[in-house]
Amino acid sequence: MSVDDGNRGARNWLLVAAVAGALSVLLGAFGAHALQSVLEPRLLAVYHTAVDYHMAHALLLTLVAIAHGQKHMLHAGCARFAARALVFGLLLFCGSLYALAISGISALGMITPLGGIAFVAGWLSLALAAWRGPESTPVES
Repeated sequence: MSVDDGNRGARNWLLVAAVAGALSVLLGAFGAHALQSVLEPRLLAVYHTAVDYHMAHALLLTLVAIAHGQKHMLHAGCARFAARALVFGLLLFCGSLYALAISGISALGMITPLGGIAFVAGWLSLALAAWRGPESTPVES
């Protein structure tokens, strides 16, 4: 495997993190400008909670991607799982809150805890990735 192949996963996760961060900014601006006068204050607060968690976890995903690219920092398998869990959390937690705020369908709130569990799994997987450290690589002869 070439060095470039080894970092491809990290670059892909960084790409996902960058898009997630950009979406957070865009959705935050949309909420502040387009939804301010449309949503009742309770639903606007739900929307802003989604934006806050969206940005925080986009930043965490960025850190996971960068650390994953540094082969001497994290256990790669745990880092990959952390990144996947964070993306899943973004989709379920933030996505359900965005949808709830815009639609007013409170049943969507039942999905939100699943996203929260995914966020916790991502954080704990990152901790495990750091604790386990990098995999040892066999010495080539």
